Amino acid sequence: MTDMPLLSNLDAIDAAHHLHPFSDMKKLNAAGTRIIERAEGVHIFDNTGKRYLDAFAGLWCVNVGYGRTEIADATHQQMQELPYYNTFFGTTTPPATLLAQKIASHTGDTLNRVFFTNSGSEANDTWFRMARVYWKALGKPNKTQVIARKNAYHGSTIAGASLGGMRWMHEQGNLPIPGISHINQPYWYAEGGDLTPAEFGLKVARELDEKIEELGQDNVAAFVAEPIQGAGGVIVPPDTYWPEIARICRERNILLVCDEVICGFGRLGTWFGHQHYGVEPDLAPIAKGLSSGYLPIGGVLVSDRVADVMVEELGDFYHGFTYSGHPVCAAAALKNLRIIEEEGLVERVRDDIGPYFAEAWKSLEDHEVVGEAVSVGLMGGLQMAVDKATRRRYAKPDDVGTLVRNHCLENGLIMRATGDRMLASPAFTITHSQLDEMVETLRKGLDHLRDAVGE
Repeated sequence: MTDMPLLSNLDAIDAAHHLHPFSDMKKLNAAGTRIIERAEGVHIFDNTGKRYLDAFAGLWCVNVGYGRTEIADATHQQMQELPYYNTFFGTTTPPATLLAQKIASHTGDTLNRVFFTNSGSEANDTWFRMARVYWKALGKPNKTQVIARKNAYHGSTIAGASLGGMRWMHEQGNLPIPGISHINQPYWYAEGGDLTPAEFGLKVARELDEKIEELGQDNVAAFVAEPIQGAGGVIVPPDTYWPEIARICRERNILLVCDEVICGFGRLGTWFGHQHYGVEPDLAPIAKGLSSGYLPIGGVLVSDRVADVMVEELGDFYHGFTYSGHPVCAAAALKNLRIIEEEGLVERVRDDIGPYFAEAWKSLEDHEVVGEAVSVGLMGGLQMAVDKATRRRYAKPDDVGTLVRNHCLENGLIMRATGDRMLASPAFTITHSQLDEMVETLRKGLDHLRDAVGE
């Protein structure tokens, strides 16, 4: 009861004491913070009682939906048995070890080890160090350079933000750090010109080969990319792209790193995004869907190629976190993965709700302001455009996306805008009728754009 007076004044308390991620705090404090109090299924509720359909699953992560008492019960039991212990100094806990085994049961033949972190950002920092340590252990200390992509997102730590290819992030903090280069993204709609998607996919993939040549093959440690770029706008690469990337990495003897923080654990209708594209990475950061966001946990999938060297040749790997493999977080993740297995949610994304989403999402291409609506599994990107035939985009893309997003928000739909692209990644438990509601509300937002903005 002592907290009740504070609840009516949370927006003022928030403005006075809470610095938000990725926010202009002056504008946020002036507008006021939206306070989310509870959630159930695919809906969240704010402190006024307003209900929103969360078409973004939190931040790409609440794959099994909200309100899973099984996960709460598992964490409660684990807290009673062992609320915390570390995995340093030759120790482990049952949840951490069993979670590593469970993850490896879905990774195929070559990714058999997991290094636990607390987030996707930390996971990207981890493999970045691991790749350099790997090559040094093999007697190739000069192989330190990493190649990434423009408009990619790999977290907001120093290494993660450097690996990401977003200029506006690099401008804060004098990034990227040395040793990281970027090549173009496979964004055909915006950058493909007169090339077909297939031609463009090969062209941008072969920029990797050119960059390796420029840096020197003996200096390059790894190439990193998201199977589908998430925060960059759900950029689905042409079918020619990933096979060519994998070929170049293999022939050039550099590590292939697939950032599975968003695509992992079923979002594309496969357990991992690289499986959808038929490639085998050497390293793969994971997070988000690992626990469906119920508790913070991440990690790096490590191939036998890398792990064998680390185990047999390296000695101590001086890297880790106080909460690596935290037993309560691991218990939550373990229960989450069991729910995904027992309810066949990956198969549901592949065979049922994913195809239904694809058809409903694609139907929006008949709208006057939509250039393309693409999706894989339950991950969709919708490009807004002034002219469909020429792929001409709006002069102020950020304003366009914000206009549509805010209209959806006012009408009870949570979506994300990246520039002039609308993004969706709903929970795997969303129903057909809820998807219909999502698409219809988005269509009204597009109507609002058409009526409110010229070019």
